[in-house]
Amino acid sequence: MVQTLGEQLALALANIRLRAMLRDQSSRDPLTGLFNRRYMEESLDRAVRRAAREGYPLGLLMADLDNFKQLNDAFGHAAGDSVLRAVGRFLLDAVRGGDVACRFGGEEFVVVLPRASLEDTRRRAESLRDGMKVHQAGEPTMLYPPATMSIGVAAYPDHGTTVDELILAADSAMYRAKGLGRDLVVVAGDRESRPIEVSGH
Repeated sequence: MVQTLGEQLALALANIRLRAMLRDQSSRDPLTGLFNRRYMEESLDRAVRRAAREGYPLGLLMADLDNFKQLNDAFGHAAGDSVLRAVGRFLLDAVRGGDVACRFGGEEFVVVLPRASLEDTRRRAESLRDGMKVHQAGEPTMLYPPATMSIGVAAYPDHGTTVDELILAADSAMYRAKGLGRDLVVVAGDRESRPIEVSGH
């Protein structure tokens, strides 16, 4: 009876581990190890509702690797994948416990920063923009120029009160950073989309 009970317990534990592994696989991007877009949208929705309920701010970063197509064209898709993996490792190491770092798609990344003010979020964006270059310089297999990031910054409730509004604000600021020369951080503007802060280089 003890042996049977032990076998049943071992099987139950194996099933729990398998379910946890499958759940993790369904929420992770296989290339970078970051959370995927679906998980990000669900997490951001929960974070926005919690911020509204409890009255605290929320930061959102939208980052895009600069000149990524040119890197792929010049060095091949294996090089592009290597850069994406390096960015994934960097973001996993750089974010705090409560933050959510995701691959939004392609070479775009999103970081959700619960309880971060707009100024805190801007500072974190600058730290990530600078830190990624240092991180890549330390990668022993990097045989091509390090990628830079253009980052758009938005915050709840400053730039929106819904998931769609916040993503649009951060995305617009990120494209503004690219238009201004890349390797920049741009804070989302007011409702007329005027940028209120640009920093970088």
